[in-house]
Amino acid sequence: MPKTVILSLDAPKPASAYSQAIQTGSLLFLAGQIPIDPLNGQLVTGDITAETDRVIENLRAVLNAAGASLENVLKTTVYLTDAGDFTAFNTAYARHFTDRPPARSTVVVRGLPLGARVEIEAIAELP
Repeated sequence: MPKTVILSLDAPKPASAYSQAIQTGSLLFLAGQIPIDPLNGQLVTGDITAETDRVIENLRAVLNAAGASLENVLKTTVYLTDAGDFTAFNTAYARHFTDRPPARSTVVVRGLPLGARVEIEAIAELP
């Protein structure tokens, strides 16, 4: 099955050899996003809530470029650098995925690019 590269100018540009997303058939595989503001290329800092909101907005921009939305997300994988952030992260995440949230795995890792505290990757089905 052929694959199509998806690129959104409203999300951070890939920093190395990867695509923001790849579409194959009706499936969309989104690369992990960290809380980079696409307007200035800087990491959003502050609390985990601000970082989570920025990450999800980045994912939303890539989904939109493919003609999809957060409602089309089937599965996310979340990487946190501090298990103590889980409750606040979960509250922010739940504000974005309100109706039939996707399946999710959450993993605590030692570090993320640029010192980010959260990264989320996703798989979606195109409408």
